[in-house]
Amino acid sequence: MTSLDKPTTEDTSADDARAVTEAALFEAFGGVRGMVETVLPGLLFVSIYTINKNLHMAAIAALAVSLAMVVVRLARKDTVKHAFSGVFGVGFGVVFAMMTGNAKDFYLPGMLYTTGLALAYIITAMAGVPLIGLMLGPIFRENLSWRTRNPGRKKAYTKASWAWGLILLGKSAILFPLYWWADTTQLGWVLVALKIPPFLLAVYLTWVFLAKAPPPIDVFAEMEAEERAEEERKAAREQERAQHAEDGEATRWGGHRWP
Repeated sequence: MTSLDKPTTEDTSADDARAVTEAALFEAFGGVRGMVETVLPGLLFVSIYTINKNLHMAAIAALAVSLAMVVVRLARKDTVKHAFSGVFGVGFGVVFAMMTGNAKDFYLPGMLYTTGLALAYIITAMAGVPLIGLMLGPIFRENLSWRTRNPGRKKAYTKASWAWGLILLGKSAILFPLYWWADTTQLGWVLVALKIPPFLLAVYLTWVFLAKAPPPIDVFAEMEAEERAEEERKAAREQERAQHAEDGEATRWGGHRWP
């Protein structure tokens, strides 16, 4: 391999940064399995309701599969936050639909949540504390250091939050007219179809923005280094005190040490 073929340090660092970003996004948003857990309950609900128009059967099946996914994750000792969020979302949808008797209300809590989340992304981006930074900061081990110490990452987080907010608002702008004008099966199939593509687009844009941003400041490593330095200073002070005591004892006996 010639010197021109060898990757430079900058190239290696960029590749490492992209790999870290990909891993953090995968952890934050659940990856393929998280997407499956997000889509499956709604898909099951609309499939059953399309076939037999039985609200109770469709709702119970959706809730049951959500609970089953939580049980599987618990049995495998995996992270359950994505599965639990799915259970709560489906649970609220079941309650709404059962209370009103309108199958379309199964989707209403999720639609309201999507709109609220979109506004949260936009408002926090405008306020200078972008939500995506609050979410990803601990995963990158940088906490909130990006706010004051890493303006490049703050800018990337702000762009990503705007992207998430606008994409989710666009999704809501499609779904709410269908909630009022379409029937349950039409709304359900469109909602299922819109589960993954907007999500993937937002994740991709987040990856693009962060991959081009400066690397995160590892505040945990800084704290650990400071703790080690403090321990070393403490040990040095103890050693210095012990040396002073030994020198004082030697002076007391006229510079001679007695056996």
